[in-house]
Amino acid sequence: MDLRDQRIQFKVCDVYHPDPLQVLLDLHGDDLLVGKIVDLSDSGMRRDAFVVVEVEGMAELLIVPVERILHIP
Repeated sequence: MDLRDQRIQFKVCDVYHPDPLQVLLDLHGDDLLVGKIVDLSDSGMRRDAFVVVEVEGMAELLIVPVERILHIP
């Protein structure tokens, strides 16, 4: 059976790629996440500081450079 040009479905976790992070970045690198800051690095809110962010639906906390935060209401 020739599979070329066939549309298929598969799970992201089943992709084999030498750099799996690149797959994630290519697909969702510009998506915006919304979260709550739960901790700050020792530098506080300076530009070289980091925040620890809780995002609903994600088990792990994320670390984001303060200078990359797009919006603080």
